Amino acid sequence: MSCGWVADRIPLYFYGELPPADEERLAAHLRECAACNREMERQRQFAAALDSRRAEVPPMLLEECRADLMAAIAGGAPLGVRRPASRSPRTRLREALTGAIAGLGQVRIPVGAVALVALGFFAARFTASNPAAPAPSDQVFSTVRSVRADDPNRVEISLDETRRRVVTGRIDEPDIQRWLLAAAREDDPAVRVASVDLLKGRAGVGEVRDALLNALASDSNAGVRQKAIEGLTPLAGDPMVRKILQQALVGDDNPAVRMQAVDLLVARRDDSMVGLLQGMVQSENNGYVRLRVEKALKDMNASIGTF
Repeated sequence: MSCGWVADRIPLYFYGELPPADEERLAAHLRECAACNREMERQRQFAAALDSRRAEVPPMLLEECRADLMAAIAGGAPLGVRRPASRSPRTRLREALTGAIAGLGQVRIPVGAVALVALGFFAARFTASNPAAPAPSDQVFSTVRSVRADDPNRVEISLDETRRRVVTGRIDEPDIQRWLLAAAREDDPAVRVASVDLLKGRAGVGEVRDALLNALASDSNAGVRQKAIEGLTPLAGDPMVRKILQQALVGDDNPAVRMQAVDLLVARRDDSMVGLLQGMVQSENNGYVRLRVEKALKDMNASIGTF
C-alpha cells in the first residue's frame, strides 16, 4: 500500500466512508507510517477548524442569491446596479456575482461561503449551457458515453468532457508547490519523476520532505526513488530520513537506489550502521553494491565480516 493511496483516502477514513476492508488496511498503515500520521493530524485540524465556525443562515438567503444572480445574468438590473447597454456574457456574470454577494457584509464568513457555493453552481450551469458564451481557449477532451436515437432523424449523444488547464508560476509559489505535490502521486511515472525532480530542491519544506520520503519508501518507479534520495541529501542527519534510507538499503530492488542509500547513510559517521552494513556484505547479491558497502566499512575502520 502506497502513502499516496493512503493520503487520497484519509478524508474518507476520517468521516467513516471507506469500505471496511480499506479502512482496516489504512488503519494498519497509519500504525507504521509517521508521514501519513501527520497527514491524518492535518485532517483532524482542518475538521476542527470547520467545526469551530458557527453561523445562523437566514432562511431565504440562498433563494435571494439565486434570484439576484439569474436576474443579473438575464440582463436585468437587480440590486440597483446600472450597467452599459451591451455587455458580454462573461462581464454580466462577473457583475452578477459581485452584486449578489454585496449584501452579505453583515453575515458571518461561513454564510458567505454557503452563498458562494450556490453562486458557483449557477455560474457553472450558465457558462456550460449558454451558447453565446465565448469558447474557452483550453483544449477539451471528450469521451462518448452513450448514443441514443430519438427518432430516425435525431440522435442524442452523451459526452464526458475534461478541460486541460495550464498553470504557470515560480516553484516557490504555494499554488505551484501544491500542484507539484499532487503530481508526485499521479499514476504516470514520467509526471512523478519530473515533479519530484523539481521538488527536490525544496526538501527543507515540511510537506516536500514528506513527499520525498513517501516517494523513496513506496514509489514503484526507480527513477522517482532516485530523485527522492537526491532531494533528501541535505537532510541526511534527520532520524526519519535515515530510517527510510535504511529501509531502502536493505529492501529496494534497484541496485542504483541501494548504492545511493549507502553513500548518503555513510556520509555522516554513524557506528550504529556497522552491523547493518556487515549483514549486507553477506546478503547483497549485486557486486557493485557489495563493493560500495565494503568500502564504507573500511572507511569506518570496521571489519567486513561478522564474528
